[in-house]
Amino acid sequence: MNFEYFIAKRIIDSKAYKSSISAPIIKIGIVAIALGIIVMMIAIATGIGLQQKIRDKVVAFNGHATITNYDTNNSQESEKPISINQDFYPDFNSVSGIKHVQGVATRHAVFIQPDTFESVVIKGVGADYDWQYLQEFLVEGVLPDFSQKRNEDLLISQYFANRLNLKIGDKVTAYFLDKDATRLPRPLGYNVVGIYNSGFKDFDQQFAIGDIKHIQRLNKWEADQIGNFEVFIDDFDAIDQKTTAIFQETPSTLNVESVKQKFGMVFEWIGIFDKNIIGIIGIMIIVAGINMITALLVLILERTQMIGILKALGSSSNTVRKIFIYNATYLILKGLFWGNLIGLSLLFAQKYFGFLSFPNPEQYYMTTIPVYISLDYILLLNIGTFVLCLAMLLIPSYIITKISPVKAIRFE
Repeated sequence: MNFEYFIAKRIIDSKAYKSSISAPIIKIGIVAIALGIIVMMIAIATGIGLQQKIRDKVVAFNGHATITNYDTNNSQESEKPISINQDFYPDFNSVSGIKHVQGVATRHAVFIQPDTFESVVIKGVGADYDWQYLQEFLVEGVLPDFSQKRNEDLLISQYFANRLNLKIGDKVTAYFLDKDATRLPRPLGYNVVGIYNSGFKDFDQQFAIGDIKHIQRLNKWEADQIGNFEVFIDDFDAIDQKTTAIFQETPSTLNVESVKQKFGMVFEWIGIFDKNIIGIIGIMIIVAGINMITALLVLILERTQMIGILKALGSSSNTVRKIFIYNATYLILKGLFWGNLIGLSLLFAQKYFGFLSFPNPEQYYMTTIPVYISLDYILLLNIGTFVLCLAMLLIPSYIITKISPVKAIRFE
């Protein structure tokens, strides 16, 4: 049997230990580790969750990268068409990690109701459109089906539905301005079949999703012409490398822009979350470590006579140090256990019930606080906390080597 472990276990199991002077300080150390794990877990889960949700909302309306003509302006309106007869469409086989490529086109219009009107960008999509992202945002009705013949189905945002007093099954007229200012706007009637709410105000107040065939007809394009391509990749972390690879594999007449380049301010903002998370983790580990150092020093002080007796019986300083390291390891593991239990309970409750919301949803582009739960970061967080706290205890444990057996036995 391991002698050091046996002595440490006897100390932990003894009633005197649980009712000793050091008991409150030990409990504080355990609570500090538990609270540290809870705070760090929540910081990581909510920080990454918020990053991913905001990122997914931006990608939903733009793709991870867009392929456009070089002379395309910044007005969110497709002007010069691109042929879909490209080597990279519909399957971008020359670059690995490309999940999907779809052709879209946009055009400005004005929704006019008897008592109000709203400016809108009609985003025309076709049979190749991936509804995966917008499916999550759908709050009422169904998603349009543009895989067959041209139709007037329209997906609008909750913002437009409220502003124009529209509901599922209603008709709304969109007026498209002609490039020739002397001509009257061209009206087109749409049927509202679905209402979405992404929570991203900049997009909800801008986009409605309709059939690309109408945009092609209004622009006098051929059936094989679109405004731009949207490219989706498997791994967002590789977006810079993939964007470069996509650019190299497309014709010189076309430009490629990643969503990070297009919405630089948004991604710079959510990138700050990483620094905040690192700062919180550092502070909590330091606080937990200091509390454990204090608890260990109190334990050593309280067991000074026992240290003297063990040394007098022939135990080395390293042997006695191991006893207290085993003792501290138990306290750290106990704190980690309760911290994980409480922290994961809170995170799963938020994930499935969403009881916590943002006080100002418009600032974070969502109402409910999102959480990201992954075994990878939970294990790394626990292992890192355990190793760092234990490493911080090695230095104060050297005090044991300075304790004289004679003085320790006479210690009161």
